[in-house]
Amino acid sequence: MQVQESIKSIPSNRLQFFPIMMFATIMGLGGLTLVYERLNAIFSFPNYLALFMLGISTFLFFLVLIFYILKLIKYKDEVKKEFSHPIRVNFFAAFSISMLILSIDYRHYYTNVSELFFVFGAIFHIFFTYYTIRFWINNNLEMQHSNPAWFIPIVGNLIVPIAGKGFVDDSILYFYFSIGIFFWIILFSIILNRIIFHNQFAPKFMPTLFILIAPPSIGFISYIKLTGSLDFFAQILFNLGLFFTILVFVMYKNFVKIKFFISWWAFTFPMAAVTLSTILMYELTQKGIYSIFSYVLTFITTIIVLLVAIQTIKHMMKKEICIME
Repeated sequence: MQVQESIKSIPSNRLQFFPIMMFATIMGLGGLTLVYERLNAIFSFPNYLALFMLGISTFLFFLVLIFYILKLIKYKDEVKKEFSHPIRVNFFAAFSISMLILSIDYRHYYTNVSELFFVFGAIFHIFFTYYTIRFWINNNLEMQHSNPAWFIPIVGNLIVPIAGKGFVDDSILYFYFSIGIFFWIILFSIILNRIIFHNQFAPKFMPTLFILIAPPSIGFISYIKLTGSLDFFAQILFNLGLFFTILVFVMYKNFVKIKFFISWWAFTFPMAAVTLSTILMYELTQKGIYSIFSYVLTFITTIIVLLVAIQTIKHMMKKEICIME
């Protein structure tokens, strides 16, 4: 009933500009849910926070999904524009990643729900991966179109093995993992070229620099899930994730004065990813330094998610979201 009232309260013109990027909110909240689930499992942290976050993440996923389906029904041309936009097309994968994250969230509570989220998430994600890569190849994109958001459809392939272990044969999971690792290296070269040799990102895209953290951090967790081995390659992935985390914090002046955009949610999931990889590293090594890092990163990630969520609510109240850009 509340959902129906919320839908009716959105003016049609705002629904018209409801952005696909809204699914990034579920990535951030779902990632934080996973952090608290792992804290409960490894550090005996209270479980009520994870359950609370799971409820919020699930509710918002279906709320955003309903709004976007309504947009698809009433403003099909606007959806087509996003699906053919050189930057926004990458955010469609946030929808499938949200399902994969929810699959992991539900793994220890409701296995059937988890498997359902995984199946739909994996199917949608491989579709978005192929579509996006085909889009890159078939369109004359310019260097200024490249930004770390390009990693979104790629990183999702690294999440599939984490969500799908035990649900499907490992050969399928290795297929997704291979795509993610290969294209992460290729795209990183392109993005680094853009950052060093071309114009700076527009302020609204600066938060996407945090996405650099996600591929190695998620890749580390995925690799351990598939192989169970903390070998040389796993150490490289973990330390790259740690390096990029330190790098973006060293560059903090680039972010402190940025006006709020929905792209601020790009801060959240990568921070959850590196926090999860650090908790896993502690679980594998039992070294106290990783325990300290785990708590520090959990605190930072929680604060970032809270700040971004508060700013999002404030700007929604001011009707500064879902408007023409």
